[in-house]
Amino acid sequence: MTLIANPIYDSVFKYMMEDDRVAKILLSALLQKDIIDLQMKPHEYTEMMQTRISMLRIDFAATVRNQDGSTQLILIELQKTWLTTETLRFRQYLGTQYLDKKNVLPKDVNPNGYGIPIVSIYILGHKLGDLEEPVIYVRRNYLDYNSNPITDGVPDPFIESLTHDSVIVQIPYLKGRLRNRLEKILQVFDQEYCLKDNEHLMELDEEALGDDGRLIVGRLMKAAIAPEVRRAMEVEDEILSEIEARDTTIMLKDKMIEQKEQLIERKDQEIERKSQEIEQKSQEIERKSQEIEQKSQEIEQKSQEIEQKSQEIEQKSQEIEQKSQEIEQKSQEIELQNSLIKNMIQILSRQGLSAAEIAAQLNLTEEDIRRYWDGV
Repeated sequence: MTLIANPIYDSVFKYMMEDDRVAKILLSALLQKDIIDLQMKPHEYTEMMQTRISMLRIDFAATVRNQDGSTQLILIELQKTWLTTETLRFRQYLGTQYLDKKNVLPKDVNPNGYGIPIVSIYILGHKLGDLEEPVIYVRRNYLDYNSNPITDGVPDPFIESLTHDSVIVQIPYLKGRLRNRLEKILQVFDQEYCLKDNEHLMELDEEALGDDGRLIVGRLMKAAIAPEVRRAMEVEDEILSEIEARDTTIMLKDKMIEQKEQLIERKDQEIERKSQEIEQKSQEIERKSQEIEQKSQEIEQKSQEIEQKSQEIEQKSQEIEQKSQEIEQKSQEIELQNSLIKNMIQILSRQGLSAAEIAAQLNLTEEDIRRYWDGV
């Protein structure tokens, strides 16, 4: 068993990749291509310690041999992080590579100004969603409308300038897998081999890693005893502790904020419920008021109708009273006239006039005279 420095640490990983042979072995295994020439791009190493985010970025220019024997210059963008981070950080850095004019060959060898093809490699210390493969390849295909592969004219430099392949390594899923050359090499990242009392060091069997793995192990053994690397790991631990303390504080604050928000949400719901009840009561009161108003109007209308009927009855009563008085007056007049006629008949009868003469005298019929006579 051999003790090596843990390459999950940025300082150890950088130390490892600064060895040209080791970098070629790891990158060629990841790309599944022979690397003829490899150059680490100057001033491209970035370590985001200042922002309290552990993310290491190294860019390489590599000449690789394709399966058909042809050679090709590509850019390798290698990013490693041991903490879960937003994909936006990866996208931002990738965008700078597309914008960098240095990634376009000179006009004398590249008259159309095509960009050098980019391959992005992400070595992650955390898991992705439901993907459980330790190494994931994302490769583009040229397809027609019916999804049939296009072979003529492929690859096209214009398309290669604008799109790229990716390789993603999920360190938590390595766990002793030795199915192929790449998985054997990647065992140096398997955190299952960390010493229990010191995560700076790992203990593994270099014989199981093959010749390529032993070269990487040798470099990591040197890193384990390099004072500057050991100090850098301690600094990273301090930063990680700060990150964990910060995240814990943020988590507690987020939890408090969430509880406050839930309380506010419940209060808002209660207020909303009360508001709805008040609105419902207001609507009921408005409806009752409208019903009362309607009833009042109906009563007022009925009262007006009754008043009108009363006035009509009063008018009818007055008319009847007037008619009764007229009838009474007529009756009195008739009674007086009858009395006068009776008196005249008596006077004329005493004078010896006959009924016919009296009738002629009074302008009546003999029958009228007899009727008055009978009533005398």
